Amino acid sequence: QVPLVESGGGLVQPGGSLRLTCTFSGRIFSSSTMAWYRQAPGSQRELVASISRNGITTYPDSTKGRFTISRDNGENTVLLQMNNLRPADTALYYCNLYPLRLLLTTGAYWGQGTQVTVSS
Repeated sequence: QVPLVESGGGLVQPGGSLRLTCTFSGRIFSSSTMAWYRQAPGSQRELVASISRNGITTYPDSTKGRFTISRDNGENTVLLQMNNLRPADTALYYCNLYPLRLLLTTGAYWGQGTQVTVSS
């Protein structure tokens, strides 16, 4: 079974909304802080939101107030509700463990991501 699968991306107009779904397989994910990341062409991968196994969330300034992360360990999913989308949100979105530096230094597995494009 694929460890991480992202879905729900698509093309949306500025000001629109999308909801992304991350489906994971493995106890390492259900017992750990999870996060959404994104990467635009020519840019570094960056944090979108994170959520602990107990539901504590964090957001960077770029997404705070517009995005909402949630999880359901019983269904093995992490959701990302994105509202008031901007062209700058255009990127390939991934879910994974947190923090990013740990993933990068350990050669962690990454799914194929889901593309979000915000354009009029």
